[in-house]
Amino acid sequence: MLIFNVLNFKSMNPNKALWEKGDFTKIAQTMRESGEALIDKIGITKETNLLDLGCGDGTTAIPAAKTGARVLGVDIARNLVEAGNNRVKQENLSNCSFQEGDATDLNDLKDQTFDMVISIFGAMFAPKPFDVAKEMVRVTKPGGKIVMGNWIPGDPTLVAQILKICSAYTPPPPEGFVSPMLWGIEDNVIERFGNAGIAKENISFTKDEFTFRASYPPSDFVAVFKNYYGPTMNAFEAAGLNSKAADLQRELEDLFAAQNSAKADNTAITANFLRVTVQC
Repeated sequence: MLIFNVLNFKSMNPNKALWEKGDFTKIAQTMRESGEALIDKIGITKETNLLDLGCGDGTTAIPAAKTGARVLGVDIARNLVEAGNNRVKQENLSNCSFQEGDATDLNDLKDQTFDMVISIFGAMFAPKPFDVAKEMVRVTKPGGKIVMGNWIPGDPTLVAQILKICSAYTPPPPEGFVSPMLWGIEDNVIERFGNAGIAKENISFTKDEFTFRASYPPSDFVAVFKNYYGPTMNAFEAAGLNSKAADLQRELEDLFAAQNSAKADNTAITANFLRVTVQC
């Protein structure tokens, strides 16, 4: 799988290089409606002190702040942190800010600081998943809650299928690579949080949906992934070296067209994910 196949960026953290490589805000713009809907489900109030880990440019952090909660967004990508802080200014939100940080080592955040920690398709992409679980538990107050949204391996919907297609065009991952998709398997989640001191009975799972919406056709949405989404950019680069970029393009266009439920040259594609809730 290609997701962390960025070894040409030897001078910096490969995960940071990956997510700074394109412009994820172009993808995030299609995720706003579902981000707001998810925030409505998870019990945030104006009293909540919330950490959004792997926040991107604020797809969930900003609607959380609009509830009145105090929100800190942390992301490894400098460009996404800047974009998030720009959105905060545009929205005139005084209770939300973004800063750079690594989900495997939140060294500048104190123990037991947050009432809730959320990570929606964010921390799952960090290496060292056991460290990620420990850090999320460490910064959550006793009695607080962690909510993760994780893509599901082998799922027939969009995101898992994008990764499956891209993996066929890329070299094997480096030795020791742990697929982020393993966060979408319940037993793995239980093991990782169990290692951080959370009992199995305090972890629950719900299969949920996230819909990507855009006012352009699915073929244009493929182009957005190709040009702005780090993992897919890497896949096209690898496919191009083997003169197979056109094949990859065709497979992705067929996938996006088949899963699109919108009409009149718009895009609406729903992807399944595993929503994890941890009571600390």
